[in-house]
This record gives sequence, structure tokens and C-alpha cells, in this order.
Amino acid sequence: MLALAAAVAFGLALLFDLANVSLGDVVTGSTLVTLGLLLTALHLAGVGTGNRSWSRRRARR
Repeated sequence: MLALAAAVAFGLALLFDLANVSLGDVVTGSTLVTLGLLLTALHLAGVGTGNRSWSRRRARR
């Protein structure tokens, strides 16, 4: 899910850069690229995957 959000942020950054669009001083192309990199890093770190590395239920012998 985070990878899809990163792809959208990168796509918007590309469109803003190609069209020379700026939504004020806060949202610029570089802001969206930074957001995309953050979301990509979180995705690669495993945040938001829903899988836990530990579980309270362990296999019993």
C-alpha cells in the first residue's frame, strides 16, 4: 500500500515538474519527491504490511 502511495507521489511530482506547477510554497515537486522517498523507505522497512515478525500464538509440540 505504501509503495502505491509512493508511486502516486512520484507521478504527481513528475507532472508538476513537467507543467511547471506549484501549489504555493509548501507543496512543490521536491516536497512530493521527498514524500515518495519516505513512503518507499517505509515500505522497504516493512511498515504497513500487516505481517508481524512475532506472534503470541506459537506452534505447540
